[in-house]
Amino acid sequence: MGLLQKLEVPRPPGLTYKQLFLSNDDLAPVPPDKRQWRGINFIAFWIADSFNVNTWMIVSSMVQLGLSWWQAWICVWLGYGFAAPFICMNARPGAVFHVTFPVVARTSFGLYGSLWCTFNRGVMACIWYGVQASIGGDCMKVMLRAIWPSVNDIPNDLPESSGTTTRDFMCFFLFWLISLPAIWFPIHKIRHLFTLKSIVAPIAGITFFIWCIVKARGVGPIISRPSTVHGSELGWDMVVSLMSCISNMATLSSRCDLPIHSLRLFDRNAPDFASRARTPSAALWPQFWAVPIGFSLVSFIGIIVSSSSETIYGEAIWSPIDLLNRFLDDSPSNATRFGVWFIAASFIIAQLGTNISANSISAGCDLTSLFPRFINIRRGGYIAAAVGLIILPWNLLKSSNQFTSYLSAYSVFLSSIAGVMITEYYVIRRGRYRVADLYHSEKSGWYYYTYGINFRAYAAYISGILINVVGFAGATGRKVPLAATRIYQMSFFTGFGVSALIYILLNVLFPVPGSSIREKLWEVDLSDDSNHASKDVVLADAANDDGTSSLLSDGKKRGNTSVIVEEA
Repeated sequence: MGLLQKLEVPRPPGLTYKQLFLSNDDLAPVPPDKRQWRGINFIAFWIADSFNVNTWMIVSSMVQLGLSWWQAWICVWLGYGFAAPFICMNARPGAVFHVTFPVVARTSFGLYGSLWCTFNRGVMACIWYGVQASIGGDCMKVMLRAIWPSVNDIPNDLPESSGTTTRDFMCFFLFWLISLPAIWFPIHKIRHLFTLKSIVAPIAGITFFIWCIVKARGVGPIISRPSTVHGSELGWDMVVSLMSCISNMATLSSRCDLPIHSLRLFDRNAPDFASRARTPSAALWPQFWAVPIGFSLVSFIGIIVSSSSETIYGEAIWSPIDLLNRFLDDSPSNATRFGVWFIAASFIIAQLGTNISANSISAGCDLTSLFPRFINIRRGGYIAAAVGLIILPWNLLKSSNQFTSYLSAYSVFLSSIAGVMITEYYVIRRGRYRVADLYHSEKSGWYYYTYGINFRAYAAYISGILINVVGFAGATGRKVPLAATRIYQMSFFTGFGVSALIYILLNVLFPVPGSSIREKLWEVDLSDDSNHASKDVVLADAANDDGTSSLLSDGKKRGNTSVIVEEA
């Protein structure tokens, strides 16, 4: 056996090289025994996800714009309220057909055209893995300092060109190291980490909340501070703040001077987790309600804690990590050190969970689609961890201007991809899939399009980007018309809307195989056209009852399409 064969991931025998490029066990429809995510798991997932440093600080940029705390909080409710339906819509194909994001992307962009989308998302997930690990390193530093105050005095043996110190790199590396075992667990089992996080992190957040109110003997001055902007300026500042919630914009740490965008709406790999849902409804209403409630409550805790810090220290400290560090100054009592240790340890668990859910699993799924012969989700997660270490993420955070510009542009790219994918599922094909066609490259397949690329999708995708290009130039410091700036400030909706509209128009003019624009929504697998099920059926399952893949080596389904009714 040669070296290449030893590096290959497990796969069914007899596959051709073309089929090896389209499928492996992690790209195939998820078998029934791995569909273990219930509604409570999705609730725990979003409660856990909302308790992280980014969400804690999300209101800070709004208050700095001049909004009062309650105006900022309304923006948080509205922003995440708008985000939740898009998350649910994006997750739906995964929940119904039990396939991950890279496979869902094939339906709209084509078998090979989808690789650009997954490459974009995979690269960004690797970068964000390093960024979130760097924040986790800061949490680790606070926790270790609470146990051993001498940690703060570790001498620096690293050169200035490294961008970090011996102490900071040690803390970063420790967080990076303890994250590695979590990557090993498959998606259907990693839900237990989010359950743990959904218990520990809220307890720590509420403890921090009460502690600061008691220490400040009140909620602080930010609560009584009025808005400093009015009229149309107030309106547009609220629009920008609302959009920042959809993009989950937050000042990542005190090392950043500018807010940083992380479009978590579609980078959050909703179909990847939804593919493990027991029923489609498990990934619908729990996410719809958990997203706005979880993020709004955490941001409220951040408001009160930061307001209390202004009373305690004479300045508003929005970063919980910085505030915990201040608690350790001036010879703190043993009780204070224990409290800081517990809260910092909880933030470490929170950052670990966020990094796994948002970055390592996302990178794993995407890299799997790029090199399915050699990479599975587990290997892809470890690649993301390696890249996150190699890129020296602390330097990215210091270069906030360049990093912010890049991430802003990235959010535009993702909104255009989302516009195409959601329109494809709900408008063009109206829920109809041919799951077998997603795994073979025969020209007769629905998703082969033109040499494996759907040029309608790319025309719509580019159109959604172009409408924001001028405004993006303005965001980088160039002088542009005010209208372009306003369009860019609503970049998610403008990018999404334009790409969706262009995609519908092109599909009306040049219909794709299986186009069902004028028919009712019918979520069914039509891999075998000879068997037309009743339209009361919600789902034609893509896997056998014994949990094995129903795709043969020739990419066809085994026998007639097996139709299974599931809860909608």
